[in-house]
Amino acid sequence: MEAGLKNSTCPANPGMIVAVRGSVVDVRFENCLPPIYSLLRAGSEGRIAIEVLSQLDRHRVRGIALTPTQGLARGMAVEDTGGPLRIPVGREILSRMFDVFGNTIDRGEPLLAGMELRGVHRSPPPLARRSTKSEIFETGIKVIDVLAPLERGGKAGLFGGAGVGKTVLLTEMIHNMVAHHEGVSIFCGIGERCREGEELYRDMSEAGVLPNMVMVFSQMNEPPGSRFRVGHAALTMAEYFRDDEHRDVLLLIDNIFRFIQAGSEVSGLMGQMPSRLGYQPTMGTELSSLEERIANTDSGAITSIQAVYVPADDFTDPAAVHTFSHLSASIVLSRKLAGEGLYPAIDPLQSNSKMAMPSTVGEHHYSVAREIRRTFAQYAELKDIIAMLGLEQLSPDDRNVVYRARRLERFLTQPFFATEQFTGIKGKLVPLKDALDGCERILRDEFKDIPESALYMIGSIEEAKADRPAVQPETRPQQENGDGTTIHEA
Repeated sequence: MEAGLKNSTCPANPGMIVAVRGSVVDVRFENCLPPIYSLLRAGSEGRIAIEVLSQLDRHRVRGIALTPTQGLARGMAVEDTGGPLRIPVGREILSRMFDVFGNTIDRGEPLLAGMELRGVHRSPPPLARRSTKSEIFETGIKVIDVLAPLERGGKAGLFGGAGVGKTVLLTEMIHNMVAHHEGVSIFCGIGERCREGEELYRDMSEAGVLPNMVMVFSQMNEPPGSRFRVGHAALTMAEYFRDDEHRDVLLLIDNIFRFIQAGSEVSGLMGQMPSRLGYQPTMGTELSSLEERIANTDSGAITSIQAVYVPADDFTDPAAVHTFSHLSASIVLSRKLAGEGLYPAIDPLQSNSKMAMPSTVGEHHYSVAREIRRTFAQYAELKDIIAMLGLEQLSPDDRNVVYRARRLERFLTQPFFATEQFTGIKGKLVPLKDALDGCERILRDEFKDIPESALYMIGSIEEAKADRPAVQPETRPQQENGDGTTIHEA
């Protein structure tokens, strides 16, 4: 059900601008007030778009501009479009890049006239239509599939500060989606740098995945209203493929924090009292209206993977806390692991998934994952002792734990297709069965006599025994590393 349907009682509803304060515009209507979320047009050829967010009195509404407001002045005429922001949907949008209004921005041929348009404000699917079956969404990335498996139709968050690999991981997911699933990928860039959008479009085109992909972008220099609505636009396209085409959709959002940030700007511009740490008081409601539309239904599933910037790496920040509550899996990226060259830099102890239960993944997978976590937890406790006294002071059993943990750390690294041009290492897609087999054999000390470096940046465990030039992770002096003396192999 769409919000803000066309107001049939006021077919012609001219308005006039009475105030302009940055992106906030007040408009007076003599006939009747447009509903909340109605789209207004002003300026020459209606190039300035304004979305109604509040009704001030019987004749005035206040809206937020989705486009720059240069040239607007009091007394200018405003046209009520009679409905909310609408975007095109259909098979014709595949392989194209759009802005928040559904205009193509890839310099390709314009879309055909007469395409179906849908409003971006839609209700979540009712509980009666939601699927009650839990299924694993396999990504081909070892550390995710083994320790934090994703749910088909669920939401997974990539948490990390700046520069730890969120966008690279999202790009890799798109590659693997084409190999694993006969679905559609939709990339939603909220507040993206123009460079990132251009690079992603070129990379996806070269990788041959563009025919099953749609990209929706809002640049970071665009007004907050545009950045705030681009997520809803991408979701409307995803819902078309799920509900009408009955296809599975992978929705990648980069970055959900910028959606919250844009909402905070809109809230401040609209004069709302800020809440904790300056965030908008309506943050929970706004985030829920977006997240609850991502669901697994009887017709298909939208599986979402969302990059979440964590301000100052503080996981108690309200933006991170509110986002956590919606997720079925949390993938936490570690700056320390990234500094040691262990990519993907996913923290195995902080990352988790509600799917990692015996009833969902099976008893064997669950027991292997639990043993891996126990090994990493024991290694973390031993690091302080190693740093102070050295590895030689540990008991033989503790030393074996350290050997296993370091081999697991290196085996859970993986060369990505998205980084082939930078590393020179061919990307690998590893089935869950091979990833579990490798971890289990390392835990059984089957590779105790093989150097750690042989397990670094490989796919399946069999590659460790093959003759290959060793690729070493970045090493740092002991006093910087904090994880003790370098372990020398016999």
